[in-house]
Amino acid sequence: MNRKRFLQICGMITAGTFTGIPKILGSSMNNLYDSSKLEVPMYVNHLNNKILRFNNNHKFKIVQFTDTHYAAGDERSLPSIACQNLVLDVERPDFVIYTGDLIFGKPAEKSFDEVLSPVIKRNIPFSVVWGNHDEEFGLTRKECFEYIKKFPHNFTSTQKDISGFSNYVLTVKNAVNQDAAILYGIDSNAYFKDTKISEYDFVHDDQIQWYLKETKRLTGQNGGNPIPALAFFHIPTPEFAEASGNNNAFLIGIRKEEVCSPTINSGLIAAFLQGKDVMGVFVGHDHVNDYLVDYKGIALCYGHYSGGRTVYHDIPDGNGARVIELTEGKHTFKTWIRLSSGIAKCPIEYPECLSKDIW
Repeated sequence: MNRKRFLQICGMITAGTFTGIPKILGSSMNNLYDSSKLEVPMYVNHLNNKILRFNNNHKFKIVQFTDTHYAAGDERSLPSIACQNLVLDVERPDFVIYTGDLIFGKPAEKSFDEVLSPVIKRNIPFSVVWGNHDEEFGLTRKECFEYIKKFPHNFTSTQKDISGFSNYVLTVKNAVNQDAAILYGIDSNAYFKDTKISEYDFVHDDQIQWYLKETKRLTGQNGGNPIPALAFFHIPTPEFAEASGNNNAFLIGIRKEEVCSPTINSGLIAAFLQGKDVMGVFVGHDHVNDYLVDYKGIALCYGHYSGGRTVYHDIPDGNGARVIELTEGKHTFKTWIRLSSGIAKCPIEYPECLSKDIW
């Protein structure tokens, strides 16, 4: 039985059964940055009627938090808040995205309030894509979506009449108000109805057709030239296993867990290759992976585990986040991992990193 199956069977770990906050791998709790008592926002990002823009340096920095697995009232969750506080204050991002499994305890409402508090206090624009555990703590997937709508600067939306509740397109504007980058949020759903076929669900065909329609529309509006894009969802696709098992592929980062993807390949990555706009795909789900690997010119990227000790968390160096930086006017991005210790690791620039000339 793998660790994810154990979580599915056991459900949440009961809050209040742990006293004291333990040492996080690679970092003492005494050294963790804590700005939980912040009274006023530290800074306000470039917000204008819910429009995302490249900043004055022609950059757009994104922080990806993933698998926070936060349970309100459980001290084992506190390292996730400390991690978010440090990363946000060091990186000062223009945008934050949570790629699923935000909560892991009841009441769901309070868990959402607390786990999202670091971005709320700082007035940072953010969005969410759902994981496979979020709907297990008293709210349905739809109710989770409806509940977080109350938060300011929340860019999460969804499309009616297609599968899931976190399918959306966000555009990042340049100085002359043109779409200069695209962020796709996609709901990777939860569990497949027939576990004899696949334990995990997958991105459905109606979602893929929605993506193809959107990329065609956006490319057409840009004179036929694909706009640089990134895609975010929770559960990795089978291509992650295919790519990471290829000895000739470029791979950097931690790989300590098998890829827990659906056994059905619904064709999402093939659609990205057809659309020609997506440079990088960013997922979570597998807590002790944080690698980037090349798949036919697309960077398949894990985030870095951002949670505490409510679930398995034995990733080397402790918790942290992935950081992605776009440059206005360029079909490229930089990415690195920022650890809760403050250390940055694995800096990569796409697509330069995919050239064997620099290996």
